[in-house]
Amino acid sequence: MSNVKKSPWLLHYDGSSCNGCDIEVLATMSPVYDAERLGVENTGDPMQADIFLITGGINAQNESVVKQLYEQMPNPKVVVAVGICACTGGVFKECYNILGGADTTIPVDIYVPGCAARPQSIIDGIIKARELFEKRSLEMKNGNTAEAANE
Repeated sequence: MSNVKKSPWLLHYDGSSCNGCDIEVLATMSPVYDAERLGVENTGDPMQADIFLITGGINAQNESVVKQLYEQMPNPKVVVAVGICACTGGVFKECYNILGGADTTIPVDIYVPGCAARPQSIIDGIIKARELFEKRSLEMKNGNTAEAANE
């Protein structure tokens, strides 16, 4: 494991899931799996968050909320779609009210499939997100702001 220069903060948002993935995300943050040992902190404030962890599909009601949360996050930022619904719309993608996965609304960097995604897979996604965040932070520090700003 690399030396973490900054502890990235996670913002978890439930788009429109069945709550299966949300329960697994909570298990990931619990003492059993303890994702905080990887150098991440959970927050409810998008202005403090570095990693946006989203579960559930995107629908017409939450599309603007997801965009707003994403836009409030400072650069650099990383988006992780957790669960098949956040990745593609899942079993609900043919429903009249589902627009699809998170990438229909915001750019997604890491996909964690599963129904529901297992804590081990979520931890793997968090590790990849932390590494990508560190890379983007370094690029931003060195002046490559266009790449680091997720454009």
